[in-house]
Amino acid sequence: MVLPFLSLYIETYGDFSASYVQNWSGWIFGITFVTALLFSPVWGRIGDKYGRKRILMISASGLGISILLMGFATNVWQLFILRFFMGIFTGFIPISQAFISTQTPKNIAGRVLGTLQTGSITGSLMGPLLGGAFADAFGYAATFKWTSISIFISGIIVYFGVKEIVMRFADDKDDTKAYSSKEVIAHIISRPVLLVVMLISMLVQVAHFSVQPILSLYVSELHGTANIALFSGMAFSAAGLGNLLMARRWGRLGDRIGYIKIVIVLLFMAGIVYFPAAFVTNIWQLIVLRFLLGISIGGIIPVRIAYIRQEAPLSIQGEVLGYNTSLRFAGNIVGPALGGMLAGFFGFSGVFFVTSGLLVLSGVIMLAAWYRHESEGKHSRRLSSNHG
Repeated sequence: MVLPFLSLYIETYGDFSASYVQNWSGWIFGITFVTALLFSPVWGRIGDKYGRKRILMISASGLGISILLMGFATNVWQLFILRFFMGIFTGFIPISQAFISTQTPKNIAGRVLGTLQTGSITGSLMGPLLGGAFADAFGYAATFKWTSISIFISGIIVYFGVKEIVMRFADDKDDTKAYSSKEVIAHIISRPVLLVVMLISMLVQVAHFSVQPILSLYVSELHGTANIALFSGMAFSAAGLGNLLMARRWGRLGDRIGYIKIVIVLLFMAGIVYFPAAFVTNIWQLIVLRFLLGISIGGIIPVRIAYIRQEAPLSIQGEVLGYNTSLRFAGNIVGPALGGMLAGFFGFSGVFFVTSGLLVLSGVIMLAAWYRHESEGKHSRRLSSNHG
């Protein structure tokens, strides 16, 4: 709700130059991801130990208070510090993923997490539209206050509407064993496919976010400046719509035929779809390609989390998902910087070429890791059992 007008809100603090506003917008936008990157595993570990419902309540309270106070900020430093604190509590969605994951049997985790992804994407599509409408009607400061109210309501719904059943599906002694943080990291490293899945979380975010800073400029080049905000919004939203339509279906398919197979297919799909965006000649071609990108990218998140649900014991899933979230936030930070740099040196087409290459490379790495450590392992186990 507040991201679309964050730079405009900074302008209300004084008569600043365009470069001053752009620099501060970058810092104020990015600092939340930096602190979220550092704190995600910490909240995950606390949730594993003391229950995830409590952490959801703390997260909602911290987010609500931070955003409420942004409505009263009078200079960029206050806004920067509040965005810093907001990052500490930006764990609501990853903790929700861990919470729902541990309450769900392994065989339907993809479908259930796909449904959660649908909710998350609906929010990200509606948020900017609602935020823009509220800002026009009530002003920027009031919109921060309305946003905080919606987050406090989320916390109240969790408190009264959610019952946590601890370790409900524990079917293994590892599911209830206590692990130190060192043992959690050792667990991830000892499973090469799990490690690659988590590292690819970062590469996917780098690829996806590298296009974000230049997309509205690219739309302007294709379509001209007439109704630029509307057409930029359509280009952004097209990916979200494709994501919304397919996330649950990909999750269900992953439950049936295997999560890693789906991740590999989707990585190659996303890489192939990104490439022709460098050659489009009108806005509608770009919107169609963004929609197809959303269809492919949309399945990667729930299917990836369902795989982590399968590979990590219940007692450490929050912490493992916390590390996964940290890697995603790292991608969110690196992506826009990389996209801006590539666009500056090689033009818009260079961003699409590199992004496409990154996604195809991720697919190749994932395929190699899966074939070497899972597919080949099953084949050799089958041969030895036949021989026996």
